Amino acid sequence: MQEPLYISWKEWNCRSDCRYYCMIRREQELRKLGLRPVKYHGKWPFIRISAFQEPVSAALSAMNLFVQFNGWLTFFFLLYYKLPLRPQTSRTYYEYTGLWHIYGFLSMNAWFWSAIFHSRDFELSEKLHCSSTVALIGYSLILTILRTFSVKNGASRVMVSAPLLAFLTTHILYLNFCELDYGLNMKVSVAMGVAQILLWGAWAFVTHHPSSFKLCTVLIGGSLGMLLDYYDFPPYKGYFDAHALWHAITIPLTFLWWSFIKDDAEFQTTTITKKMM
Repeated sequence: MQEPLYISWKEWNCRSDCRYYCMIRREQELRKLGLRPVKYHGKWPFIRISAFQEPVSAALSAMNLFVQFNGWLTFFFLLYYKLPLRPQTSRTYYEYTGLWHIYGFLSMNAWFWSAIFHSRDFELSEKLHCSSTVALIGYSLILTILRTFSVKNGASRVMVSAPLLAFLTTHILYLNFCELDYGLNMKVSVAMGVAQILLWGAWAFVTHHPSSFKLCTVLIGGSLGMLLDYYDFPPYKGYFDAHALWHAITIPLTFLWWSFIKDDAEFQTTTITKKMM
């Protein structure tokens, strides 16, 4: 049976539409009985708006995408148009430029697929969301190690990155082609996230970086935000759950994070150019 156009363009079919309205009626019955919402197929019941299955999380993901793009763009202009470049090669003095560019692209990719997934949850969007998120977290761990230990030699960077990239690739392939194990993925993501927080925290304490306050604020905010994925409460009024709150918290943290990155680039550039005088 061919679904009407007003349904098919939203990627809803008769089966998914029926499941949604049955879930809504069931929740109305539970509310009348004074009972709490329950999960359906492992997920909280959300009230959709048009094609958007989780409208608040989708909108906040899109906002995070914009903030990441703005952060990366201002970082780019700072390095290539405001700070001095090496006279012979026109390359930046900051030795982690390329690594942060990759981080920016992976961040934007992860938030793009997050917006798609929260707009419409189907198998492909779910896998792309999980894969892009864990890829970002894994790469962030590699970048954290390289920056906090000041690994600048190309061969050393490869030696550090190779085993982590191999593990990350294996994990993503397992999620996509064997089993989309949420429990395993959560453990891997949390372990890599905690490792980053500990490394950055120790680095800030030891180095007394001029922007350590910004970094520590991001670390504390990120740590509190991670707890929201564990303290999972049902969506308020059918729209705003713990995950949406986490997305809201990451918006100001991302502004502050890119501000720290730009400060670090400026600080290291100034330090290197002063030594050359």
